[in-house]
Parts: sequence; structure tokens; C-alpha cells
Amino acid sequence: MPKPLPLLSIALPCRTKKIPRIFTVLLFPVFISGCLPYLFHLGKEQSSIILGREKIEDILNLPKLDIKTKQKLNLIQDARNFAIGELALNEKGGFEYYTKLDREEIGWNVSASEALELKSYTWWFPIAGTVPYKGFFDKQMAISLEKELQSEGYDTRIRAIGGYSTLGWFSDPVLSPQLSWPDHRLVGLVFHEMAHATAYLPGDSTLNESYASYVEEKGVEIYYTKKEGDLSLHLQKFKKEKIRREITLNLLKKYAEELKTLYTSEIDSEKKYIQKQTIIKRFKEEVIQKKLVPEEKSKEFLTREWNNEDFLGALRYHSGEVSFESLFISSGKNFRQFHKEVQKLFDLPEESRKQFLNQEH
Repeated sequence: MPKPLPLLSIALPCRTKKIPRIFTVLLFPVFISGCLPYLFHLGKEQSSIILGREKIEDILNLPKLDIKTKQKLNLIQDARNFAIGELALNEKGGFEYYTKLDREEIGWNVSASEALELKSYTWWFPIAGTVPYKGFFDKQMAISLEKELQSEGYDTRIRAIGGYSTLGWFSDPVLSPQLSWPDHRLVGLVFHEMAHATAYLPGDSTLNESYASYVEEKGVEIYYTKKEGDLSLHLQKFKKEKIRREITLNLLKKYAEELKTLYTSEIDSEKKYIQKQTIIKRFKEEVIQKKLVPEEKSKEFLTREWNNEDFLGALRYHSGEVSFESLFISSGKNFRQFHKEVQKLFDLPEESRKQFLNQEH
């Protein structure tokens, strides 16, 4: 399942470097002129999503609504109410509406990184700040950008968008492709996106995504424990997935460190490229050895091209779990206070925020 990502279609993601704040107004006309086709694409699709919204409660009252859709929409309503009442998440985070799309995927994000450095290529948004991905509702546009970045020597990846947040600017609807998700992941989606509307620091995607992922996972665990008890089948599925994910993330971190060591070494670039592939090959083999990929998909996993962006993309969402847990406990396990403590991190220098996320104990 693709992870939820904030696709800020109200913003203007067309630059690769962040403009000093003082120049933003002066450069805005030039900025806009270079982005018009992209802005039109985003504006048109976002408008379609907003204009196509229907109140979930109105859909639930339809006489011929199928049972599966009814169950999923009832679950979303319940998760939203839980998010507001129990997790102290911003009620402007959406999920009051439903929009049916004419496609199987919501959209696609393009992300990239340096080929011999674990450093993301970035775009700049006036509202969201610097972010390491650019979103599209048209896959061909995403493919076109990916090819352009590849021609410039970057490692790239296109990912289907699981969900996105407009950070409370609009009441974001649940979208029809999401209704096919397992229940516990759908509940997690609600918590994750509502977390983005609760605390968000422009320009720090790793902090934002890791915080939202922590709220998602903590929230899902509390939700099903309260709703169904410790023996909940949904909770068991969630915990099983979490254990597998933690093992995978530890492997990703281990091999990412090997790549960092390689990239900062004094050997020439040609040898770095060769050793890079050797490290990635060993990573894949260990993933198979630990049975983290279903046996029927192991051959596909081994032959799939893997690059720096795969490491960065995965770690972007799951940094600082130990630190967030400590912060939650020191907040008296009170979510309202926890969100306030997270917002205090926003005042720290960038390096201090990185240190917070990298704490292991």
C-alpha cells in the first residue's frame, strides 16, 4: 500500500532551491510564469476533487448503497470522531466528505536524489516550504519529469499517492481508491492526514512525516484496543505489519550507513558506482533471507532496480520513533500536550531537529 503523502496542490512546487523569504514577493511574477502548466494541472484536478465532494452522511443515507462502501464510510466517520476526541487532532483535517474518482490511483509523486550521495532533490512550495517530491494527478506528466531527472543523472522513483493533505486549507475528502484498503490502514490514513493538519513545519518533510506516522501507528493501536480489545484481529494484523516494518527499517538504516560511508570515501566515482550496486545487492539478499518479502514476490524484488531514493523515501517516514515515544510519555500520554511539544520542536535549529530524530535510546 502506498504511504500517504502531502500533495499541496494549493502551493507552487516549481523550484529546486528555497528562495530567501525577502525575495519571494519580488520573484513571484517570474515564479508563476514558469509554473503555469503545472499549476493549471493541479488546480483543475484539485477543483474537480473539491467540487465532486459529497457529505459522507448523505451517501450513507442512499437507499441502494452497497454494504462494503457503507462499512468503509462508517469506519472513516468513526475514525475521524476518534481522532478529534481521543487523539486531539485538528477537526479541519478532513474526512467529512467523499469523492469518487475516475481512476484507480489518486495520483503519483516523483522524487529523486543524488546518485552518489544520500541527499534528496527538492522543490520549493510557498506554503509547505522545501519538499522532496512533486505530485501529479496525471501519470504521464510524472513519467516525463522522472525521465528529465534521470537524464541529469539523478536516482529517481515514481510512487502512487496513498493520500494527501492540504493542511486544513480545504476539508479533504476520502477518495474512492482508498476504500479498497484494509480497515486498519484506512483508520491509519485518517490519523496520519489529520496529524498533518495539526502540526506541520514548512520545509522539514522528515520531521512532518515521521510525526504523522507516529500518530498514525500510536492512534491505530489505541483505537483498536479501545474498540475491540487486546485480541482484536485488526490489531494483530497491524502489530504483525509493524514488526516486519521495523525489521525492514533497521536493515535500511544499516545499509544506508554503508552507502554514506562509501559516498564520503576518497575512491573515484566509477568505483563508488560499482560498490554501490554491491551494497544494494547485499541489502536485497538479506531482505529475502529474513523473509521480509513474500516468497512469490522474491524474484521480482531481486531483479527490481533499487537506488538511493528508495532508502531515503522509506526512512523519510519512520525516523525518530524512539524520540516521539519519549516525548509522548513525558507529555503524560496526553495527545493535546504531545502535539504542543512537537510544535516546540519547530523552534529548534535544523541540526537539533535532526538530532532529535536520530536518537536511538
